[in-house]
Amino acid sequence: MADAPQQEGRARTDPLVRSLLKDGSMSADWADSFEAVPHRAFLTGEFWAFDMKAGSSVYVSRDDEPDAWERYAAATNFPLITQWDDGKHTGREPGRVSTSSSSEPRVVAGYLRDARISPPMRVLLVGTGTGWDTGLLSYRLGGGNVFSVEVDAAVTAAARTRLTALGLHPTVVCADGSLGYSAGAPYDRVIVTAGVRQVDPALLEQSREGGLILAPWGTHYDNGDALVRLSVGADGSASGPFLRMVEFMKLRDQRLDWDRFGGHVREFPGDAAVSSTVLTPSDLGERWTSARFVTGLAVPDCTHVHNKANGHIRVRFFGLSDLSWACAEFQPGELTGTVYQHGPRHLWDEVERALRWWTDQGRPLLDSFGLTVTPTGHSAPGWPTGPTLFRRSPDGP
Repeated sequence: MADAPQQEGRARTDPLVRSLLKDGSMSADWADSFEAVPHRAFLTGEFWAFDMKAGSSVYVSRDDEPDAWERYAAATNFPLITQWDDGKHTGREPGRVSTSSSSEPRVVAGYLRDARISPPMRVLLVGTGTGWDTGLLSYRLGGGNVFSVEVDAAVTAAARTRLTALGLHPTVVCADGSLGYSAGAPYDRVIVTAGVRQVDPALLEQSREGGLILAPWGTHYDNGDALVRLSVGADGSASGPFLRMVEFMKLRDQRLDWDRFGGHVREFPGDAAVSSTVLTPSDLGERWTSARFVTGLAVPDCTHVHNKANGHIRVRFFGLSDLSWACAEFQPGELTGTVYQHGPRHLWDEVERALRWWTDQGRPLLDSFGLTVTPTGHSAPGWPTGPTLFRRSPDGP
């Protein structure tokens, strides 16, 4: 099969395609590409199916369990992890950090839909992974219009092999995708398939005026991302709304190193300030909720983690730019929680203020917010000073 434009009106025989069309994840103009470039052709012989709700990974081998392998290959709602720990992991047990995967098909269909792509656009994809996304783009646009960048050499080589086997010939390079790929610029669309905490100015420079950048963006407050669609302006800046919550593996050089917080709490509680709170753990927001994401926007240079054991919940907060920390403890049956805070910032107080502001504003959803990125650069780690948040109302956090 060679790179080809979509063909209209074909019968939908692939169950995966039918499911994606039925639930609205896929727009009809992508159906031919998804049938011609099957998901299963880009999967490894073994992978770990990740259950998003349970937060657990299940090892699946095509040799050992061919039926289970096929079920997961045809499922729309499972990300399939294909590499752990940057390729250093071996064995069947999950590794420490998942570092390459095939995203949920419904997520892939959704961001291709939201990127508003049509021939003969020129597209840069950051994060080749298995190569499936690149293959879908190549079938739709022709290989000469698709440029895909992957940081891992082994992953890059495997993706090239799969693409070639299907007669698809995009440009696939092994490089740091956060910097884009200037040789193929300018691009009508830039699609980033890894979670980012900063959008590098290079992606703005390589985009055409009026082009779109689609990326999973978030703060280090939480591991979640929000899909943002940025429109590139004449001045080289880009801005646009958050569309919905997602969660992607992070770009390798933008991951949060949790080992850095080992020196924050010398002793607990030590001389920390002690107070109480009527907020509950649920007030902080569950994963993939507007409450948690907006808190991350309003409380810069901060991360947090929830720990639960025997009904006792402890939520810890760590400063990214200093040694400030806070801890909120909640006991079963107690009406108030106990808060400990230490360092130049009172992180819990900042979180409470952010949540009060969000509540006072009527608890606006994610799509009430957006992001602006300028070509002046970013600071790292943590909250970048280059991008500025805007809220589509006169007031903001």
